[in-house]
Amino acid sequence: MKITVLGGGHGCYAAAAEMAEIGHDVVLWRRDSDALKALAETGELFILDYQGERSVTVGFDNCQINLKDSLEQAIVDAELIIIPLPATTHLNLAKQAAPYFKDGQVVYLPPGTFGSFVFAQAMKNSGNHAQTAFAETGTLPYLVRKHGINRIVVSGYATRLPTGVFPSHLSEAAFKILKQAYPSVEPIEDGLSGALMNAGPIIHPPLIMMNAGPLEHFEAWDIHNEGTQPSIRRVTSQLDAERMQLREALGYAAPHFPLADHYNKADEGDEWMYGRGAHGKLTDSGDWREDIDLQSHRYMLEDTRLGLSLIVSVGRWAGVKTPVAEGLLNIASAITGKDLYAEGLTFESLGLANKSKQELQVILKQGV
Repeated sequence: MKITVLGGGHGCYAAAAEMAEIGHDVVLWRRDSDALKALAETGELFILDYQGERSVTVGFDNCQINLKDSLEQAIVDAELIIIPLPATTHLNLAKQAAPYFKDGQVVYLPPGTFGSFVFAQAMKNSGNHAQTAFAETGTLPYLVRKHGINRIVVSGYATRLPTGVFPSHLSEAAFKILKQAYPSVEPIEDGLSGALMNAGPIIHPPLIMMNAGPLEHFEAWDIHNEGTQPSIRRVTSQLDAERMQLREALGYAAPHFPLADHYNKADEGDEWMYGRGAHGKLTDSGDWREDIDLQSHRYMLEDTRLGLSLIVSVGRWAGVKTPVAEGLLNIASAITGKDLYAEGLTFESLGLANKSKQELQVILKQGV
């Protein structure tokens, strides 16, 4: 299958490498052409994971990962387009890419923060009326970090990817394509259901704000290791309860993938998105001991500003109280000196706040 990966982040390189190893025809595009050339000059991308170290070839032609510096050329022949980028990139990238999407293509946003709607809306605004499916899931398929220009270390792979499609009437065809790339995809109702599976806004905002002191004091701090303590876990669990209550109020079915299962040991409880024992693999790797700037890190700009604002706004629309989400968003606004709800991704900013439940259901099924 012809697969294009858009972006140059940790997950983008991991997706391109995995798809190439499976045997798909892979194209990688990124905005930074100098970084693309630097990668091409190395000739290969090294992967270190539980299977050991190996590499795939990379270059501008006849490689396992073929590099493109033209967004249009990267998209035009793809059957599946994977965009494992932060949601902070979606508005600009959606505007750039919208004219190029074609009938039958599937665009996968792992995770999405309702990016499926953002991309579909950008297509409409560009005058492109192709039948393109936009799918999103609850997490990045990889626990991964880049180590240099051409090396990635993967601490874990997703084993369950609950995925919704926007518009949902394209779901059947979309899942046939998605499962060729990610057999761990599990179909759920629609794009909003997929957005409300996103684990990032649940796990990261409590961790960064309740670890603000050590994050600003030490050169590096692991919020997932010494930064994950019982009091923080209790806040995270209450925040996740609000997410699940919201899903239930909107009529979405279980399983809701409670974040608590992420912390299960290898022989405990239900399997979460990264499988059992994933949290231990993450902390053992040491790759998440890092310098997190609370003004600029994606945990603040993406998971808090965009992710929590979406949860709060959908809660207000549905009449579901989200006091922990609102409280964290207010604290984050105080830390950054900005109104993060006003800057966020909300039903108001998406033009959905005045829609009835019936009108929203039609949009989720038929599209914008």
